[in-house]
Amino acid sequence: MPPKFKFTRDEITNAALNVTRKNGISGLTARALAAELGCSVKPIFGLFKNMEEVGQEVFIASDLLYQNYLREDMAKGKYPPYKASGMAYIRFAKEERELFKLLFMRDRSREKIEENKEEIRPLMQLIQQNLGISEDEAYLFHLEMWLYVHGIATMIATSYLDWDDEFISRVLTDAYMGLKYRYTEGKDNAGN
Repeated sequence: MPPKFKFTRDEITNAALNVTRKNGISGLTARALAAELGCSVKPIFGLFKNMEEVGQEVFIASDLLYQNYLREDMAKGKYPPYKASGMAYIRFAKEERELFKLLFMRDRSREKIEENKEEIRPLMQLIQQNLGISEDEAYLFHLEMWLYVHGIATMIATSYLDWDDEFISRVLTDAYMGLKYRYTEGKDNAGN
C-alpha cells in the first residue's frame, strides 16, 4: 500500500507560494518548503516529481492570483475598465512583489510578444470602443500604455518608488490622454 501523505498538492503549492512571497522564486527550495510545512521533504517528493514541478505550480497559482486582481479591480467600477487593468497590475506589484517579479520580471527572451496578443484582445477591444481606432492602432496604443504601466509597477516592485494610488491614477490618466490625443486628434501632426 502506498504511503499516505498528510498534505495535498494544493496545500504544498500554497506553502510554496508563501515561501516565494517571502524569499522570491530562488528561495523556493525543498528545505525551505519543508520548513514552511513543518515536515521533512518526503511529503513534497511523494506528491511532486521535483522542485521544478513545484515551481511550475507556483507560477500557475501566481498567475491565477494576478487574474483575480484584474477581475476584481475591473469589476469594482472605481476606474474605467481599461484603467482598472493598469491599476490592478500596479497593485499586484505593490502587494505581491515577489510574485510580480516571478510573472513579469523573469527572462522572457524565448517568448514572442505577438504570442500574447490573444491575451490582451479584450483590452484592445476596450481601446477600440473608447477611441474608435483600428485593431492595429489599439494594439500599438496598448503596447505604449503597457510600457508606462510596467515601468511604474517594476519601480514599485523593486522598492524604487512608493507612490500612492491617487498619484498613480493621475499619471496613468496623463499618459492615456497623451496617447489618446496622438491616436485620435493628433493624427494630422504625426511625426512631430
